[in-house]
Amino acid sequence: MNYLLAIDQGTSSTRARVYTSQGKLVATCQHPITQHYPQSGWVEHCPEEIWTKTLMAIESVVSEVGVENILACGITNQRETTVIWDKQTGECLHRAIVWQDRRTEAFCEDLDDARGMIKEKTGLRPDPYFSASKLHWLLSNIPQAQALVKKKQLAFGTIDSFLIWRLTKGRSHFTDVTNASRTLLFNIVTRKWDAELLTLFNIPESVLPEVKACDAAFGFIDKHFFGKNIPITGVAGDQQAALIGQHCFYNGMIKATFGTGGFLLMNTGDKIVSSSDHLLTTIAYQIQGHLAYGLEGSIYQAGTTIKWLRDELKLITSAAETENLSASLDNNEGVYLIPSFTGLGAPHWISSPGAIITGLSLKSNPAHFARAALESVCYQTRELIECMREESNMDLSLLRVDGGMAANQWFLQFLANQSQLVVQKPFDIETTALGVALLAGIGCGEIKSLDSICSSESREKEYCPQGELKQHEKDFSGWLDALKRIK
Repeated sequence: MNYLLAIDQGTSSTRARVYTSQGKLVATCQHPITQHYPQSGWVEHCPEEIWTKTLMAIESVVSEVGVENILACGITNQRETTVIWDKQTGECLHRAIVWQDRRTEAFCEDLDDARGMIKEKTGLRPDPYFSASKLHWLLSNIPQAQALVKKKQLAFGTIDSFLIWRLTKGRSHFTDVTNASRTLLFNIVTRKWDAELLTLFNIPESVLPEVKACDAAFGFIDKHFFGKNIPITGVAGDQQAALIGQHCFYNGMIKATFGTGGFLLMNTGDKIVSSSDHLLTTIAYQIQGHLAYGLEGSIYQAGTTIKWLRDELKLITSAAETENLSASLDNNEGVYLIPSFTGLGAPHWISSPGAIITGLSLKSNPAHFARAALESVCYQTRELIECMREESNMDLSLLRVDGGMAANQWFLQFLANQSQLVVQKPFDIETTALGVALLAGIGCGEIKSLDSICSSESREKEYCPQGELKQHEKDFSGWLDALKRIK
């Protein structure tokens, strides 16, 4: 039987998964990734750890199905995370600077005069979130980097490019349109690296990868690694891969991924919808010659807030406990958490770190903390949906969810209540890996069309809004009051 391999290199783990061309999971392996916090607001990963654990995960799943049965591979990745390396030796010059990192905040604030130009070309805003300022920091602070630039020997990449380079043994320096569109260097109208943006960030074009469609040929995983050349025929950033995995191929369809962070992405088709500085305009995918755009909102902290309750406060021993703890309370009793550990994403765009919790009393216990953490993600999601509805002028009724937090039924019901949308949960909540596996299937010709993907979709459960709207509005009003303390 023929299979499709997916590499899903996320913020907190690296996993490899094997699927049939119908999207059925047959093998999976996952390894955690170490988070490094060298200073407040700084977040880094070790690229060599990512590389080693990627190989370990692939080896595990390939051994289960046999490498001879792998047709093609797809790669999806934590977007914006930035790596530089020596093209000759393959050696990385610094830890990867993660998308959450805020070290370039002051630099980005100085770009305010260029905000309009940046938005027009990229659909984004000058913010530390994106790759360009991270790359500028690396070029400015790593002496060896400038020396290699002069020799045209330095390579930049998001994690997809880094893995493609390593897997192809340095033969391919590529990225796809979705990852390129998150760099602040790529013009989403012309679909090319933009000379004016490169000048603004003082970045030489020689360090950049070549940009391809999501279903293009990106080279081969060298047979040295697993005994066979495996074509890499699908690449997409993690949120766009989840959009594909959720089969959101029509205008107005929205997916929400709740993993380390929370990410909402709405398909706007061939129309570039410009947001009034609340949301991001991005490329959703380019498949079989068709380019789709999207509106995106990012929540910096979702699963990481639950992890904080577990690892730092020691209030829970597993994420699953938050479901019963939250359900044990009739209401939140006025306790709200604003999880701005590294600032807040859309639609607030607050860069300064500093989370707060309000409304605590002597009766407050772990249940209040757990519920406040889950509610905080729902309130932020509601804010993003309201922005999407306003910016796109579309009638929204459905939200498809995935990611680790989608296993929490209390969370999904509260989300439906707050968003006033039908929330759909798929059988496989790891749709990021599924999406890029389907992309690889299209790229290698095993899957013929997007329509054939949609015909096989299935949902495990739907959550419809319940309870009194008056209470939902009261809960949300409390969230807005708590937000004022941050602002």
